[in-house]
Amino acid sequence: MTSDRTAAPSIPALLLVVRHGATEWSVVGRHTGRTDLPLTDLGEQQSLALAPLLERLLDGRDPLVFTSPLERAVRTAELALPLSVPEPVPALMEYDYGEYEGLTSTEILLRDPTWDLFEGGCPAGESVLQVTARCDAFRAKIERVGAGRAVVAFTHGHLSRILTARFLDLPASAGASLWNDTATIGVIHDHRGRMVMIGWNLRAS
Repeated sequence: MTSDRTAAPSIPALLLVVRHGATEWSVVGRHTGRTDLPLTDLGEQQSLALAPLLERLLDGRDPLVFTSPLERAVRTAELALPLSVPEPVPALMEYDYGEYEGLTSTEILLRDPTWDLFEGGCPAGESVLQVTARCDAFRAKIERVGAGRAVVAFTHGHLSRILTARFLDLPASAGASLWNDTATIGVIHDHRGRMVMIGWNLRAS
C-alpha cells in the first residue's frame, strides 16, 4: 500500500553563502579564479566583522561549515566563525577563468565584446556547464548530510552567485542578477519545503 504523504525534501533549514573578504585583486576588479591570494588587511577586518552577523543569523544553531580550499576563503572562515572547523570542498572553488585570469571585465570585453560569463565560460578555463555541475554536486552533498541543519558555505564571487541560483532551482544565468560584494552573506532558508532567499549582499554594519 503506498502512502499519500509526500516525503520531506532533503534540504537544509538555513543556508548562509559567504563571499570571502577583500584581496589585492578584488579591490581593483581583477578576475581571481585559482590564483591563491591572501586577504588584505581590509579583508581580514571585513571577515572579523562578519562574526556577530553570522552569530545573529545562526540564532543559536550549530552549523555545518564548508569552505573553498583557497586561502582567501579559508581565512575568512577562520576569522568569521573561529569556533568552527570548516570542511574544505573543492566544488566551492571560484570559476576557473583560464586565459582571463587576472584581467578586469573591461579588458576581457576588449578581447571579446560578446563575452558573458553566465552564459558561456572562459577560454582554457571552465564552461558555465562545468561550474553548474560543481554547484549541483555541492547541493547534492548538502542534501545528504545537511537536511534540516544550518549550513554555512564560504566561497567566491561568481561561484556564490551560481551556487545560490542552483539552490533556488534557477538556471546558472540567473546568477548574473545577483551582485555581491566581498565579505557579504546571502541567506536562503527552507520555506514549506522549498529554498527561498530572504537576504542578499548582507554586510556587517
